[in-house]
Amino acid sequence: MSDAVEQAQAPEEAEGGAEPQAQVAEISEHERELRARALAEVRAYGDPVLRSRASEVSEFGPELERQATRMVSIMRDAMGVGLAATQLGVLRRLLVFQAGQAATPSAVANPEIEWVSDELEIAEEGCLSLPGIGVDVERPLHARVRGLDLRGEPMLLEASGLEARVLQHEIDHLDGILVLDRTVREQRKGAMRALREGEAYSPRQDEDEDEDGPPSAGLEPPAEGGELRA
Repeated sequence: MSDAVEQAQAPEEAEGGAEPQAQVAEISEHERELRARALAEVRAYGDPVLRSRASEVSEFGPELERQATRMVSIMRDAMGVGLAATQLGVLRRLLVFQAGQAATPSAVANPEIEWVSDELEIAEEGCLSLPGIGVDVERPLHARVRGLDLRGEPMLLEASGLEARVLQHEIDHLDGILVLDRTVREQRKGAMRALREGEAYSPRQDEDEDEDGPPSAGLEPPAEGGELRA
């Protein structure tokens, strides 16, 4: 990965996106402002670019490195763990991710899923293009992804757990696929209703309503210790 992208790495104390609800609630006012500005750069649900398939990257060099650096910065400020170029309105097959606070941000051009495991796992996923929305998504637990680095050199990623999920989520974005397409019908309907009404949604809300009445309007949907926002 280029030095330019490495310099944009989040500080060690930052979580990179997958944060427990309590930590999200305790972020500083400055961090809230950074997140709001970053999310303003991200295309939201309803924008047709999110349903478009991105084109292959054919030119490598400083311009692509600058694009990747910008993407890492927006991902970090938005408290996400991944970001696809299409989410910024750029129809190029480029993604960045940082699956964990100790991880170094990585950029992958022209990613292709070469293999996935038969072992599946269901986890709640959020999306920077669907703020406040979380739905359960079943994905392979392990994945092998081939692609190119920012210099056009081949790279191979053997990913498991959160990293595998983030990569699959971002590659979906490059193909015009959203988490709404990957969840069960009931959750898709609930999420769509929340989007129309400008509210938050999580499949946990249904359980909370049954036990304690309506959920709070500020709910941040958690997944595996925090919301996967990508």
